[in-house]
Amino acid sequence: MANWLVLSAFIAVTVVIAQAVRLLFMVINGWRNRKKAVGVFHPYTNDGGGGERVLWCAVKAIQDVNPNLDCVIYTGDHDASPDSLSGRALDRFGVKLIHPPKVPFTSRLHQVVHLHRRKWVEETTYPRFTMIGQSFGSIYLSWEALCKYTPLYYFDTSGYAFTYPVARIFGCKVFSYTHYPTISLDMLSRVRGRSSMYNNDSLIAKSAILSRFKVVYYTLFGWLYSFVGSCAHLAMVNSSWTQSHIEKLWGIPARIRRVYPPCDTSRLQALPLEKSMKPPKIVSVAQFRPEKAHPLQLEAFAVAIKKLDQDLPRPIIQLVGSCRNEADEKRLQNLKDLAIKLNVDDHVEFHKNVMYSDLVRLLGGAVAGIHSMTDEHFGISVVEYMAAGAIPIAHNSAGPRMDIVLPENGKQTGFLAQGVEEYAEAIIEVIKMPENKRLEIAAAARKRASMFSEQRFYEDFKAAVRPIFCDGTK
Repeated sequence: MANWLVLSAFIAVTVVIAQAVRLLFMVINGWRNRKKAVGVFHPYTNDGGGGERVLWCAVKAIQDVNPNLDCVIYTGDHDASPDSLSGRALDRFGVKLIHPPKVPFTSRLHQVVHLHRRKWVEETTYPRFTMIGQSFGSIYLSWEALCKYTPLYYFDTSGYAFTYPVARIFGCKVFSYTHYPTISLDMLSRVRGRSSMYNNDSLIAKSAILSRFKVVYYTLFGWLYSFVGSCAHLAMVNSSWTQSHIEKLWGIPARIRRVYPPCDTSRLQALPLEKSMKPPKIVSVAQFRPEKAHPLQLEAFAVAIKKLDQDLPRPIIQLVGSCRNEADEKRLQNLKDLAIKLNVDDHVEFHKNVMYSDLVRLLGGAVAGIHSMTDEHFGISVVEYMAAGAIPIAHNSAGPRMDIVLPENGKQTGFLAQGVEEYAEAIIEVIKMPENKRLEIAAAARKRASMFSEQRFYEDFKAAVRPIFCDGTK
């Protein structure tokens, strides 16, 4: 028996050592074969949201700063190709890359690196402990990415901070664009306060014991998040709200730069401010994800219709968004069912995965734009509403409150709301508003939106990354 135990222990130790040696050789091989390139870690290149717009504008800015650097995209979308991604950037977001990626002649180089382990960062893989599961899953996914192609510069555009130590191990300069902290101090306070929300199940919120356990879990995760985030050589953030949280969590304020995301204000600002009120159209642009709180929009819309005077025109709400997977498709169907249940389905339109030209058309016809995510880190769609002349009705928190829906030269630029009743009242006020008042707010909102242009993003982004590229060439 004793001999069997000794043999088992020897075999186990041998296997561990062999695996460690194997991993070490993979890292050494990565170091030796690093390419003069920027590896962009963006597993979902077809998500269709503001994050994808940032991706393509960032690639264009990098190409402008250093045309000699290849931009390599790590993606889990197996049908993605250099040509299809370049076309998508143009068709969906109006971003024309300076030189569209081309497949090199040597098979060892890839402008698109396909990842086959993306399931490890999908939320459906982790019914419980989703946050820590996806974070550790991203480590595994980034290991696959960097073993396949090791660049000089590793650029995370999707918020996978747990990949930064892996990239550092492979000898990469690490920089990131963070839209939203994986964990925030607000999330922790909600768990302590036992508030039910999309990221805090009602079962946990109702239980004192489970809430205490989750506080410990969040605290431990916060420590890990602080460590991995501090591995970034440069961390760009998209808003004042995100900046304040990342500075506190990562503890590297000298390496953090606020770079507002690129919003298509130039093309949208060319749209007329005058809108047809027959019928008045309210647009909602957001991915069909739980945190976007689409049900609140439909409920508020239903309340507004019931409260509207009979002599006023009945509005139409247009929900425009993309679906990333089956879960999003199911959420979209649930929204359609909710519209029927609320008896407003005749006044609701759903537009899924629209082309950029169609999005511009929808924004151009809208008298107002509604956005309902709590603690939205920034809110590109809110800026797009304002640029298009649609009066924004946004959630009274984070990016919209701190950066976007602020007075312009003392004039109102939109509405901030919380809860169904406040949203409903804002909808009613926009519809009942005299034309001259509506045009005054729309004009002030459009002027405010101009500070979040693509041009400003390019300037601020390039100013932030130039020192990283200079240091990397020394």
